[in-house]
Amino acid sequence: MAKKKKTLTTAHGAPVPDDLHSMTAGPRGPGLLQDVHLVEKLAHFDRERIPERVVHAKGAGAYGYFEVTHDVTRYTRAKFLSEKGKRTEVFARFSTVGGEKGSADSERDPRGFAVKFYTEEGNYDFVGNNTPVFFIRDPLKFPDFIHTQKRHPATNLKNPDMFWDFLSLTPESVHQVTILFSDRGTPRGYRHINGYSGHTFKWYSEKGEFVWVKIHFKTDQGIENFTREEATRLAGTDPDQATRDLYEAIARGDYPSWSVSIQVMHPDEAKTYRFNPFDITKVWPHSDYPLIPVGKMVLDRNPENYFADVEQAAFSPGTLVPGFAPSPDKMLQGRIFSYPDTHRHRLGANYQLLPVNVPKANPAQTYQRDGNMRIDENGGGGPNYYPNSYEGPTPDPTVAEPLFEVTGDAGRHEYEHPNDDFVQAGELYRRVMTDTDRDHLIGNIVAHLGNAKPELQLRQTAIFYRADSDYGSRVAEGLGLDLKGVKQRAAKL
Repeated sequence: MAKKKKTLTTAHGAPVPDDLHSMTAGPRGPGLLQDVHLVEKLAHFDRERIPERVVHAKGAGAYGYFEVTHDVTRYTRAKFLSEKGKRTEVFARFSTVGGEKGSADSERDPRGFAVKFYTEEGNYDFVGNNTPVFFIRDPLKFPDFIHTQKRHPATNLKNPDMFWDFLSLTPESVHQVTILFSDRGTPRGYRHINGYSGHTFKWYSEKGEFVWVKIHFKTDQGIENFTREEATRLAGTDPDQATRDLYEAIARGDYPSWSVSIQVMHPDEAKTYRFNPFDITKVWPHSDYPLIPVGKMVLDRNPENYFADVEQAAFSPGTLVPGFAPSPDKMLQGRIFSYPDTHRHRLGANYQLLPVNVPKANPAQTYQRDGNMRIDENGGGGPNYYPNSYEGPTPDPTVAEPLFEVTGDAGRHEYEHPNDDFVQAGELYRRVMTDTDRDHLIGNIVAHLGNAKPELQLRQTAIFYRADSDYGSRVAEGLGLDLKGVKQRAAKL
């Protein structure tokens, strides 16, 4: 007699109808707070590690400034971008993503790229990576994805079967996987990486007009990467190389800098664009939306105490100022909840009061009181409720973001165009990479994927083949797989 299949449930025992698609208003979102399964899954995930960050555990950081170099007031009312030459203090933190605090800086991994702007309207956090796309586009998958990048629950070892099992069952990841297994997956230190918002954001002007925006930080030091062999060797000889490089460069006055630009898409264009403009597994080609310069970031001051600043720094893509707002991007909607939730768990309910996180240029005025680690005057004898008759702070309706239409049936929607998942990875392989880039990519994949079970090798190689036949064929050859079987698998995707 066949065993009865187990039913996935919530922590309260209620059956779960779908574990791949978060609840949204229509296929393009935004997400709905009523999705109790998503909230429970993310909230539990945020509390799995104490006190180390669940992701981005190991990092380095520095203070500096951002200077406006071009007029972008037609796109945003943000005051810190209001005039050329204006400077804003910043704190930047760079990190590996999947590794623990003691992991090597040179491991193959995306790199976190977060910047806190201490603006006169409160703090603004830029929270991105050194890649313009991500592995998944739905936050419901995020805890599962990170689990596969961590350690096996029985052996406590990194497990290539976990890694490739999930990715080979998630074809939307192939674009990011292609970037990760190029040499860009092992950058030569934090000074030599770009930073990308990945997500689309809404920027709005004083006139109440808005556009969709992607943000790019381009390193002025130039992109430099290690080969697989160099990165492996460095992990054993100098595992803190990137941390050391950033600190020592600033200490000797060799201040790293990044040129900041945006891509702009008008709302009407978003409705008919050939890719979903809110899908973080996709880029907007520069031929369609060229970069528009905004300013420059310079890092010129090392922290005086690593723990106080780098370790306690807390960033969230939902920490925005007037002129910026979220888009319906599903992953962004999930991160807006998850990031501050994990900060409250890791650092405490009043993490915003820590010196590195406090809004320096515009003191916070809230009705929030008490909680652990309350290190200020706690509101004194002022009211802790609103509305009140005692001259407490009041809302400012003039900073409200302009409305945009949201329509659709509330439910768990399949992705509209799954075949799109292979297009940009194939273009990256064929048209952007050099022959050397492709050689290194194939070698890096074969070296890692070759440690997984044959069935997983076949399944993942079919995804590469679906992106580009040469790509898949070369991986198959390197792994000794039957190309006919790869083609048959690819045809079913």
